[in-house]
Parts: sequence; C-alpha cells; structure tokens
Amino acid sequence: MLLPDMSNRSEVRFLIVLGVLALMLCGSEVESKKYMRCELTRVMVENYRFQKTLMSNWICLIEHESNLDTNKVTRNTNNSKNYGLFQINSKDYCAEGRKGGVCNMKCEDLSNDDISDDIACAKRIQERDGFKYWKGWSRYCRNTQNLPNLDVTCKLSSLSSAYRSPNAY
Repeated sequence: MLLPDMSNRSEVRFLIVLGVLALMLCGSEVESKKYMRCELTRVMVENYRFQKTLMSNWICLIEHESNLDTNKVTRNTNNSKNYGLFQINSKDYCAEGRKGGVCNMKCEDLSNDDISDDIACAKRIQERDGFKYWKGWSRYCRNTQNLPNLDVTCKLSSLSSAYRSPNAY
C-alpha cells in the first residue's frame, strides 16, 4: 500500500478535507421521499387500507402540513417541532431523541421514508382529536369544497385495498 508523503502539507490538507466530506456525506444521509398526490393516495389506500371516503381529507391535510415531504421538520414558537408527512408535534405525540409521547416513538423516526410509523401515530391522533388537530386541515380542508376530487384526479374508485392489517384508517 502506498502512503502519501506526509511532509507535503497541501496533500495532507487535501486528505483531511476529503475525509471530512466523506464523513459528512455518510453521517447525514436520511432517507426521505417527496410524494406526488396520486402516488401517496394509491399507497395509503392499497398498502395501508385507508378508507376511500376520508382520503380527500387526509391528502388535503398532508399537502398543507408537509407538502407531501416525509423529511419536513418545522420549528414552532413554543420550541416544539412538527415532524414528517403529517407534521406530528414533539410536545404531545413523540419525544426527541428517545421513544415517548402518546405515540411512544422518537420524533426523528417520523422524518424518513418509512411512513408506517407516521400513519400509526396519525391514526391515533385522528381518533383522539379528529382532523381538527392539524392546523393545515382546519385552515384549508374543513370546507369540503376545498377538498381535492381524488376520484377524478387519481381514479380513487379504481384502487383496491390490499390486506395489510385488520384496521382500516
């Protein structure tokens, strides 16, 4: 193995910079996904058995909360943060750096491309507080005239639920 001549300062600096960049790239890699409206509708209905009758509400709130981005994190004025696709709040539903909150999960686990944990927690929130928990839904989706017509845009009625679990969301 050939080792670089350590007496050459520019070569040493180059190797240090190269090493630091490699570490930064490896350490900060977080899997995330930015969905398209119909793609997420299909995934939620077919893979997670969401009720078609509520899909317009779910998609509307996700579009207004996270813009369909699984990696979104928002800092609030009360020093809490909202995480992931559903912008789930760290104050009540998850804990930063450890499992906790009503959903008993790490908030950081909500900001990756695995949406199964996000969905489980969002379902719990919706059952407990309804869609009104989400400001984006209250502000933009409460009026049914503002809901997207997913049957027209995404052919919602043609989608079928695959068996995943006994609970439909």
